[in-house]
Amino acid sequence: MIRKERSPKPGFALVTFELPAGIWAEQVALVGEFNNWDKKSHFLHQNRADATWRITLELPVGQRYQFRYLVNGTDWHNDWTADAYVPNQQGSDNSVVIT
Repeated sequence: MIRKERSPKPGFALVTFELPAGIWAEQVALVGEFNNWDKKSHFLHQNRADATWRITLELPVGQRYQFRYLVNGTDWHNDWTADAYVPNQQGSDNSVVIT
């Protein structure tokens, strides 16, 4: 799930990326254009109260970013609440978030 809200910083939005508790994982990384597809820079944290995986990024408004979730360093997942999807070079789709 993706949630967006205004950032206190003008021209930016707070974008929260979430995966449900049902994802069995040791680690989940958010990988996309906003971090140069770096598999180690943005790890989601699992909420102790509801076990949801979550990370919030502050991103410039008016942009489109392709992204995917990398679970346990091997399994790619899309966000099925993304704003759009685009084909990638591996024969699947990337999720898109529009800020």
